[in-house]
Amino acid sequence: MKIAVIAPTHIPARRANTLQVMKMAQALASLGHDVRLAAPGPEPVQGRDTTPDLFWESLARHYGLRRRFPVYWLGSNPRLRRYDFSLHAVGWARSWNAELIYTRLPQAAAVSSQLGMKTVFEIHDLPQGNLAPVLFRCFIRGKGACRLVVITQALAVDLEHRLGAPLTRPFTIVAPDGVDLERYADLPSSAQARKQLMLEGHMPPGRDFSPEKFIAGYSGHLYPGRGTALLLELAGRLPEITFLIVGGEPQDVAALQERIRNQDLENVILPGFVPNADLPRFQAACDVLLMPYQQQVAASSGGDISRYLSPMKLFEYMACERAIISSDLPVLQEVLNIDNATLLPGDDIDAWIKALKGLQISPETRQRLARKARQDANLYTWESRAVRILEGI
Repeated sequence: MKIAVIAPTHIPARRANTLQVMKMAQALASLGHDVRLAAPGPEPVQGRDTTPDLFWESLARHYGLRRRFPVYWLGSNPRLRRYDFSLHAVGWARSWNAELIYTRLPQAAAVSSQLGMKTVFEIHDLPQGNLAPVLFRCFIRGKGACRLVVITQALAVDLEHRLGAPLTRPFTIVAPDGVDLERYADLPSSAQARKQLMLEGHMPPGRDFSPEKFIAGYSGHLYPGRGTALLLELAGRLPEITFLIVGGEPQDVAALQERIRNQDLENVILPGFVPNADLPRFQAACDVLLMPYQQQVAASSGGDISRYLSPMKLFEYMACERAIISSDLPVLQEVLNIDNATLLPGDDIDAWIKALKGLQISPETRQRLARKARQDANLYTWESRAVRILEGI
């Protein structure tokens, strides 16, 4: 099938939505479909596939891609809020007779559905703003609407209650985010991963990252509500544990680095942003992986996504086969449970300290939780997600 994937924002970028879109495009291509992706321009050249070998290699490393597919950049004026790009992208898809449009961009979903073009619309939050609910209903009521994909059951229920979205299958399916299991196969032990990263110069000088240390890791953005304050408090009260915090925009990394210096924390390592291709080894270098989400969790847009989030790091952690300690947000419990993770209130510092100490002295418990998490990760591959989404189309 010829599938046009319409990205919601510029590529390459560090936003999670671009990573998710690139992973889904790769998954669709891996199933044998003719996949082409359109992203807002103007770089590098508008209107044609501009992914020469060197540029594709850069994209592949940034997003951790294994399979190549063409990427097109189409004109987009920032002042027009993606409406011009949506029209260009739908026209571009029609020009090569795409049989299906797959998008997270509400403007594009509304246009293509209203034009009668088969459209799959994936949504990760309630429509925000005055026009977003209108665009959502335009998609639902258009002749081309063939599937609505939501990332959590909580979001599906709220879309039905607030906007009248049909919850019945096969039109609406709940599909959490996924993971590339191949990239997490044959990972080194935590001690071996640390040695490799140190030899390659990835670790800042003056921080103890030795194989015999107990390492608690976090990967992802550093936006408000992601739990950085809790991580630093844990580091201050558990000096015998080293905390590896990977990711973040440059300004957020610099601000966190300043807080680490002010608190004189010698057991925190902050390497900053890591390309997705390299991320599995950083996660594998840890003995336990942390998701300290708070009651309110900011997205890149600043909105609160705590009720609906389906973080890609969750499935990466599971695939990494390391013990997980996570906040007990209800939405995370759609995937996590007491058999594959330790679930704790995000604001109970004493409970987190007790859990970390318990896992530190009990490798058997760590191994049991890690094995179950890795087993459950088999349910959440990007390819299996793509198969479910396209079923019956």
